[in-house]
Amino acid sequence: MQDVDRTIISQYATSPTIVTLIESWNEVIDPSVDLDAFYNMIWDLDTAQGYGLDVWGRIVGVGRVLQVASGTYFGFAEAGDTVVQSPFNSGGPFYSGGATTGNFSLVDDGFRVLIIAKALANITNGSIPALNQILLTLFPGRGNCYVVDNNDMSMIYNFNFVLTPVEAAIVENSGVLPKPVGVSISVVTL
Repeated sequence: MQDVDRTIISQYATSPTIVTLIESWNEVIDPSVDLDAFYNMIWDLDTAQGYGLDVWGRIVGVGRVLQVASGTYFGFAEAGDTVVQSPFNSGGPFYSGGATTGNFSLVDDGFRVLIIAKALANITNGSIPALNQILLTLFPGRGNCYVVDNNDMSMIYNFNFVLTPVEAAIVENSGVLPKPVGVSISVVTL
């Protein structure tokens, strides 16, 4: 609340109309409510929602929308980055030359986890324990997931569980899992 005596200059301090107007405005317009809402909806990552999380995503460099593979096709290897299967008894459609991905927008809780993991990736020192911490943040309670350094300029992200299409998109497309320069990365799932 504003102090009315500090707001009104002395020549109008005894005006009942001006004093009543300013006191009424102070009762209706309380900036502390707006500041609390701003803090909770945007600034505090634990409670941010919608637009606030989108702002955090831009800050750390990750988007809410991921490209998720939309299907499995059979046909020729030149048809795209799809799984080539035997055309017999697979039930899959022929590759039509169309887009093989679909957009998937993460809900707030999933996007919050992705933001935290990307923030960790932005400040990581690249060590195996730091990379394992990012994996534990992304996939809590899903099973064992860890990084193996092959000591030959290659490393493996191991997942002892099956990744959902959205999780696979996070691992492959989001840029959250760090890739040290000059090191080849492979992903192994159960």
